[in-house]
Amino acid sequence: MRSPKSKSDRKQLLRTFLKNVILFLSKSNEKSARRKQEKALQSKAKSVKTKSSIYSVCLDWVHEQRSLVILAIAILSLTGVIGQKFYNQTQLQVGHSAPQTITAPYTAKIEDQKKTEAERKAVSRSSLQVLMLDARINEQINENLQQLLDDGNEIRAVAGAFPFFDSVVLPISTQRYLRSCNESEWKALLLAVENSKNQQKKGTGETTTSSRPSSIAAPNQERQPRTTPQKTEPVDFSQSTDFTQAVAELESYRVTTSEKNLSLLIAQISQTRKRYTEATTKLLQLETVTPEAVYEESFLLDLSDVEWEKTQMGIHQSAERILTQGIPQGLPKNILQDAVSLQLQSFVPESAQPLAKNLLLAVLKPNLQKDEEETRENAQKAAAGVPPVMVKVRRGEVIVKKGEQVTAWNVEVLEYYRLVRREVKWRGLLKLGGVIAIAIGVFVWVERHIDYELRQRDRLLVLLLTLSVPGLVTMGLPYTTWSALGLLLGSFYGATLGLTVVGLLLPILAITFDMSKAALLAGAGGAILGSYIAQRLRSREELALLGVAIALTQGSIYLIVKILIGQAFGSTWYIVLREAGFFALSGLGWSVVALGLSPYLEKVFDLVTPIRLAELANPNRPLLKRLATETPGTFQHTLFVATLAEAAAKELGCNVELVRAGTLYHDIGKMHDPLGFIENQMGGPNKHDTEIKDPWKSAEIIKKHVTEGLVMARKHLLPTAIQAFIPEHQGTMLIAYFHHQAQQMAQEDPSLTVDDADFRYDGPIPQSRETGIVMLADSCEAALRSLQASAKSVGEKRSLKDVSTEQALTMLNNILRAKWQDNQLIDSGLKREEMSLIAQIFVDVWQQFHHKRIAYPKFKASNTVRNS
Repeated sequence: MRSPKSKSDRKQLLRTFLKNVILFLSKSNEKSARRKQEKALQSKAKSVKTKSSIYSVCLDWVHEQRSLVILAIAILSLTGVIGQKFYNQTQLQVGHSAPQTITAPYTAKIEDQKKTEAERKAVSRSSLQVLMLDARINEQINENLQQLLDDGNEIRAVAGAFPFFDSVVLPISTQRYLRSCNESEWKALLLAVENSKNQQKKGTGETTTSSRPSSIAAPNQERQPRTTPQKTEPVDFSQSTDFTQAVAELESYRVTTSEKNLSLLIAQISQTRKRYTEATTKLLQLETVTPEAVYEESFLLDLSDVEWEKTQMGIHQSAERILTQGIPQGLPKNILQDAVSLQLQSFVPESAQPLAKNLLLAVLKPNLQKDEEETRENAQKAAAGVPPVMVKVRRGEVIVKKGEQVTAWNVEVLEYYRLVRREVKWRGLLKLGGVIAIAIGVFVWVERHIDYELRQRDRLLVLLLTLSVPGLVTMGLPYTTWSALGLLLGSFYGATLGLTVVGLLLPILAITFDMSKAALLAGAGGAILGSYIAQRLRSREELALLGVAIALTQGSIYLIVKILIGQAFGSTWYIVLREAGFFALSGLGWSVVALGLSPYLEKVFDLVTPIRLAELANPNRPLLKRLATETPGTFQHTLFVATLAEAAAKELGCNVELVRAGTLYHDIGKMHDPLGFIENQMGGPNKHDTEIKDPWKSAEIIKKHVTEGLVMARKHLLPTAIQAFIPEHQGTMLIAYFHHQAQQMAQEDPSLTVDDADFRYDGPIPQSRETGIVMLADSCEAALRSLQASAKSVGEKRSLKDVSTEQALTMLNNILRAKWQDNQLIDSGLKREEMSLIAQIFVDVWQQFHHKRIAYPKFKASNTVRNS
C-alpha cells in the first residue's frame, strides 16, 4: 500500500507536470501565432511590393508607349464624341424581320405618333398664312400714282383754268360745251348769235349793211380767200339742246351788258378753244406712250379746277386706305374694282369717280407678302393644339408576329411596353473609328514631314481643340469653334498642321452629322483662313484684325452657298441674311475667345509663338534688364551673338524669332558671378589668375553659368524652347584655357591627374538647328573679338581695316570644322556643307559692324588751340 505522503507528492508532481505542459503548449501556440503573423506580414509586404512593382512597370510602359496612348485616347475620344448617333439604338429596326412573336402584357392607350404628326402637319398646312405689307411695293405704287396725276396736271395746265368765265353769268355746262364743240358747230353758233342780233335791230328800225357776220363772228380769225362755193348739206344745230342753250346764254349776256362785252367774251372763248385743242392733242400723245390709257378727254378736261383738286386728294386718300388694308396675291379683279369704287364714293366727286377709278386700277397691285416667321409660328401654334391620336391596345393582342417586317408603329408600341432593348451600334462605331484612325494616321504622316516636332502635350492640345468643334455640334449649336480652332492651331503649330486638321475634320463631320452644309462650309472657311495666316502675324493687334477677316469670310461663304442653292431668293431672303450675320458674329466671337485663351495655353502647354517670342525678346523684360545692368560685357556679347545667329538662321530658313529670343537668354547664368568672365572685367585684374589660381575651380565657375542659367530660366517661367539654348549652346565642349592650365600643372606635379570630364560642359549637345547656330555664333564671336583686339594692339602699322576677309573666314572655318569634328553638331540637323555658308555669313555681319571709316586729317595742336 502507498503511504499518504507519497500519494500527496504524486498529486503535487502531477499538478506541476500539467502546469508545465500547459505552459509549454501556450508558449508553442504563441510562437506559432507569432510565426503566422510574421509570415502574414511578409506575404503582405511581398504582395505590396508585387503590386508596387506592377504599378511601376505599368507606369514605365505607359511612359515608354505614351505616343500610342495619346493615339488611342484620340481615336476613342473623337469616335465617342462624333459617333453619338450610334448610342442607345433599338435592337429591332424598322423594315427588319421580327425574331419572335410579341404580345401586349396589359391593356393600354398608346399614342400613334405617325398619325398625330400627320394630323398636325395637315392642320399646319391649312392654317392661315400671316401676310405683311411690303413697304417697297407701296412706295412704288404711290410713285406711279403721283406720276399719273402730274401728267394730268400738265395737260390741264395746257387747257387753262376751268371754268374760264363767271359761272353765274355763263353756267359751267355751257362753258364746257363752248370749249369742246367742233369747229362747224362753233361757227354755226356764232352765226346764230349774229342773226339774232340782226333780227333784234330790224325790230327796232336799225339798218344793216351786210348779212354776213360782223366782227364779233370771228374776231380772231384771218380773212379767208374767196373760193368757188361748194354745195354742202346744211347742218341744223338748232335741235341740239346744248347749242340752243349756249345761243340763249350769249344773247342774254349781250342784252344784260353790251355788244363790246359780248365780243370780248367770244374772243376769250376762242382762245380757250385753242388751248383746249392743244390739250387734247397732248392727251392723245400721252395715250400713245402710256400702255394703259387712263385719261379720257371727257373725264379729265371737263372737271372744274375745284373738282380736280378734290379728285386728287380723294385718290390719295382712297389709295392709302386700300394699301393699308392690303391687296393679297390672286385677288379677283372684280373684287378690287368694287373695293376701289366703294372707297371713291366717300372722297371723290361723283363726276370724277370714273376717272379716279381708272387711275387707281392702273397702279394698284398686290402689296401683301407672306410673313414666313409669323406664319411658321401660327402653324406651330395650330399644330400644338391638335390632341395626340391614341390607340387602344388590349392585353394579349399581338404587337408583331415572328418573321413579319417591323413597322414604326410596332416600335412605338414596344417602346411603350419597354419590350425593346437598346444597345450601342458597335459596327457603326467601329466603322467610324476606322475612318478616324485613318484621318489620325494622315495627321501623323504630315506631322513627321514638317520641321516642327510635336511633343505629347502638343498632341493633347491639338486633340482638345479638335474635339471642341464636334462637341458643340453635338449640343445642337451650329455656331461652333471653327474660327478659334484655325486661329490657335495656325498660331501655335503653323499653317500646314492647322490646314491638315481642318481638312480632315470637315468631311468626317459632313458625313456623320445632319447639319447645314452652308454652316459647315462657312465655319471651315473661317478656320482655313485663320490656319493659313495666323503664324505670319507678329502682334495681338494683327490677330484681332484677322478675327474680323474670319468673321467676314464666314458670313460671306454662308451667303454665297445659300445663293448658289437658291435659298437666298424669295420671301426667305431676310432669314438668310440674318443667319449670315450670326455666322459672322460667331466667327468674331470665337476669335476673341481664342485671343483671350492664347496666353494661358502658351503657359500651360509651354508653347512659343512668334508673338510670345517677340514679347520675350523685349529688352525691358526683368532678366534682360538685369543682364544689361549687372553684366554689361555679357550683354554686349549677347547682342552681337544674336545678330550673327539671326542672320544665319534667316539664310538657312530656321525660326528667326526663336533664335533671337533664345540667344538673348543663353548667357543669363553669368549673372551668378559676373567677374568670373573676362568680358565683364573691363580691363581689371582677372580673378582666376589673382585669387583662385586653380583651373579646376575656375572650370567649375565657368560651367556653373549653365546650371545657374537654367535655375533662373525656370524661376522666371521661360519656355522650354528658350531654356534649351542655355545648355545646348555649350554642348559638351572643352573649357580649353583652364584645361591647358591643368595639364601644365600636372606636368609640374605628377601627383595631379587631369580628367577631361572635369573641364567639359555637361551638355546636352545642340538638339536643333537653332541651338546649333547659336553655339557656332557664340564661338565665332569670341574669335572675331580676339581678332579685332589683336589688330588694334599692333597699332598704326596694322589697323583693323587691314585685317582681310580671307583671314577672318579662314579662322571661322577652322572653328566650325573643330566643332564638327568634336561631334557637337551631330544631333542638330545642320549639314557639313552648311558650315562654310555659316562662316561666310558671320564674316559679312562682322564686316558690317566694323566697316571702314573716313580717315580724317590730323591737325597740329597749335592750330587746334588757335582755332578753338
